[in-house]
Amino acid sequence: MAGTMLRIGVVTPASAQGFTYNAIPARPKPPRTASDGQMLVQAVEVDYDYNNSRVSAVGNVQMFYNGTSVEADKVIYDQKTKRLHAEGNVRMTDADGKITYANIMDLSDDYRDGFVDSLRADTADHTRMAATRADRSSGNYTVFQNGVYTACEPCKDDPKKPPLWQVKGARIIHDQNEKMLYFENAQLEFFGVPMAYMPYFSTPDPTVKRKTGFLMPAAMWDSTYGYGVEAPFYWAIAPNYDATFTPRFTSKQGVLLQAEFRQRLMNGSYQIRAYGIDQTDPNAFVGQPGDHQFRGGVETKGQFALNDKWVWGFDGVLLSDYMLMSDYGLAQYKDPLGSFLNLPTDAISQLYLTGVGNRSYFDARTIYYLSFSGLQNQVPVVAPVIDYSNVINHSVLGGEVSYKTNFTSLTRETAAFDPTNAAALANGTCLPTTADAARNITPTNCLLRGMPGTYTRLTGEADWRRSFTDSWGEIWTPFASIRADAINTSVANQPGVSNFLPTGDTDALRVMPTVGLEYRYPFINVQPWGTTTLEPIAQVIIRPNESYAGKLPNEDSQSMTFDTSNLFSVDKFSGYDRVEGGGRANAGVQATTQFDHGGTVTVVFGQSYQLFGLNSFAVADVNNTAIDSGLDKPVSDYVTSLSYSPNRTYTFSTHARLDEATGSIERFEAEGRANFDRFSVSMLYGDYAPQPELGYLTRREGLLGTGSLKLAANWVVTGSARWDLVANQINQYVIGTGYVDDCFVLGLNYITSLTYAVGSTPPQVNQAIMLQLGLRTIGTASFSENVP
Repeated sequence: MAGTMLRIGVVTPASAQGFTYNAIPARPKPPRTASDGQMLVQAVEVDYDYNNSRVSAVGNVQMFYNGTSVEADKVIYDQKTKRLHAEGNVRMTDADGKITYANIMDLSDDYRDGFVDSLRADTADHTRMAATRADRSSGNYTVFQNGVYTACEPCKDDPKKPPLWQVKGARIIHDQNEKMLYFENAQLEFFGVPMAYMPYFSTPDPTVKRKTGFLMPAAMWDSTYGYGVEAPFYWAIAPNYDATFTPRFTSKQGVLLQAEFRQRLMNGSYQIRAYGIDQTDPNAFVGQPGDHQFRGGVETKGQFALNDKWVWGFDGVLLSDYMLMSDYGLAQYKDPLGSFLNLPTDAISQLYLTGVGNRSYFDARTIYYLSFSGLQNQVPVVAPVIDYSNVINHSVLGGEVSYKTNFTSLTRETAAFDPTNAAALANGTCLPTTADAARNITPTNCLLRGMPGTYTRLTGEADWRRSFTDSWGEIWTPFASIRADAINTSVANQPGVSNFLPTGDTDALRVMPTVGLEYRYPFINVQPWGTTTLEPIAQVIIRPNESYAGKLPNEDSQSMTFDTSNLFSVDKFSGYDRVEGGGRANAGVQATTQFDHGGTVTVVFGQSYQLFGLNSFAVADVNNTAIDSGLDKPVSDYVTSLSYSPNRTYTFSTHARLDEATGSIERFEAEGRANFDRFSVSMLYGDYAPQPELGYLTRREGLLGTGSLKLAANWVVTGSARWDLVANQINQYVIGTGYVDDCFVLGLNYITSLTYAVGSTPPQVNQAIMLQLGLRTIGTASFSENVP
């Protein structure tokens, strides 16, 4: 009966086993879905054996039942035994998308029991299994004889070639209720070559996202704790929270216990991480402050949404001693391939509240920095810092009005000094000693990086600006602002501090009104090869002198680099603790050329002029922020920059500051980048003149090169090196290689990190090697070793 479709109906929809067959209807109806409780069979020929209650379908057989389809050369259904027997090019696709190939398949009609010969199964998440025979029982147990499992795609050029990795087992048992795979007498192969043997191991099946059990182990070595092995255990307590226990067994110091708990709530999530060790040999860490037999710490963080605009959160760190994280390598790397990340220099504990509106922003937080340098008493406690900014949603006098506020209060126990000359550097401290009590501590040989005591400041600022374009195309932008700072300081009278700041309590009110005008006149020239825009820019800014210039603490305005990025900034100081005062003019020109065939060149050149009043950048404060910045004279240094991008592959840029009198280079940076299909490179050259007032006693010049090379489709080599041209030596370099594809990750990296310890100037450089191996659906193992 050629080209026939057979519909076999179920006696009752609730019954999974009571099958019969109906007479062939005179006019076949379209096939119904598998969920309608009927078995649909289509084949070239269908034979009926009424005596033995068998139906045979032969030739391009397609069978559909309960969301599962079976395709084969021949299918026999025995109504007495309720068995399906399929032969020849068998392909079965279940409701989850799992595809099973076989030569022979013999199953019950509900697919709960049976066997499959010469099986190959492909799942929806691209994992694959093969076996000489698979026996299925109870609807959830499948035993694969001589099984092979992999999560790798077959080779496109040669599908018969062994995959990158596979696990072979004499028996592989799949428990679908537990969603686990159990391997017996297993061996791990790479490219068909056995690399590891395991008498028994288990792993969740590929459908599992979270499953209680042991994770892949990790190994490490360090001279202080010896060899270490971590055996993580993951506990999936509930769908929204879990825990991980990671004991590290060390050869010299005993067991380091680690545990992490995570929970996801309706409006956010939080986690807690704790670790501790009762050291077997505390003497291995002799000489470090705070060493004792038991060492441990707790970390926690969380973030929660109050609504669609507001979130609050926290971070917390508590350690028995600041060297714990570096001694045991507890700072976690975030890059899966162990990229070249330095260990943090501090840990932040904070509580914060943040809100974002359509035109406004609010952030309030208290911060405690746990320093890994051991100089904790020189690190401030910030409680709190609050920022709010808003742009008014309607015009005022035809212009835009915005305002912002900042409140900062911080406390520091001990003054933080920074030596700036050879004598102070040799002495190792800026404070007078008994043997050198007569030494004069002045701002010429030290900077006061942080004041001892309490510093509180409230700042409010409102801005208005409007742009006009006249009939000639000139753009005029008048602007005005008013800023006020209310400051209270309580400076502790510690040795050397009075040379920088008045000790005791001080109250100050600083008001800075500003009016100004910006002028731009763009000229546009269009040529067959591109378009050039030449734009002269000029600013005139009028304001009074800075009140209390250099007489107040400076905590957040210590960074000052004058270049084209801030040439036309109304206030060139980076923070709130300093404010630019006096009359000033900024002038320059910007030229941009866009080529029709792609590519852009932008050049900026300019200078700043002190018109009248006190030049804030010429006033030395407690840390000489703007001294020798190029702005500390009536006519500033020249600043210029050039950037060129001929296409998406290449990018070149330079930044320079030249002395206005001699034309000598005070600061120069040049960077080139190239990104190709298989490799990328970058080179940064820097040349910086001495700045003795800031502690840079000699000229600095160096090269920093980075690069990555895609050796093959999945292999990447990366590296970087820094060459100190003054000392003529390479003082830092890193290199690594990695392999990444859809089923396998391999990373081998040489990592440099910094340890900040008391009395170590500069910080000590640590070196480590990290190896990571990841098999998709199986897990990731790692090994790290610190290099002396």
